[in-house]
Amino acid sequence: MSNSDLTFLVTLEAVIRDRLDNPRSKSYTANLVASGRQRIAQKVGEEGVELALASVGDNREEIIDEAADLVYHLLVLLQTQDLDLGQVVERLRERHSDSR
Repeated sequence: MSNSDLTFLVTLEAVIRDRLDNPRSKSYTANLVASGRQRIAQKVGEEGVELALASVGDNREEIIDEAADLVYHLLVLLQTQDLDLGQVVERLRERHSDSR
């Protein structure tokens, strides 16, 4: 993973935050958020299951697609909880240092 990959995740978080703050009628993100936390949580669960099922097959493109869907929906869920990926990374860092 390159620095530009990580930068894109930060950019995507900013786009998602913008859709929350400035909803647009044709925005999937804005419509998903308007459907409520339960629907967002449901999408995270669905995408997680779809990724797990894809991982038992040999179709790498399907795995990548489902992983991308899961990451996107996770970012939406985090933003609606006033959290961000940086906080998740920090928790992973803490756990890693605790396990040494």
